[in-house]
Amino acid sequence: MWNNILIWLARNARSRYVRMMEEEVARLRAENRALVNSLLGTAGFPPISLDDEVRRGPVAMSPVRRRTWTQIAREREVAAGKAVSRDL
Repeated sequence: MWNNILIWLARNARSRYVRMMEEEVARLRAENRALVNSLLGTAGFPPISLDDEVRRGPVAMSPVRRRTWTQIAREREVAAGKAVSRDL
């Protein structure tokens, strides 16, 4: 009888632990997605949403986002620098 009680207790305690770990994994994934979106926003790319990941799948490309004038100017400056270095 005690053996059955211990088995039942271990099974229920383990399932609670597993449920707690799954919730922690979900929280960490959401935090990771927020950090990635922050970095993507700084780089000028659109953020990734959970619905977009599920709908498009892992291999789909994100839509093109319009760049700011400072990003366009920086790109032109880099292209001009490369053109000058090729001419030398």
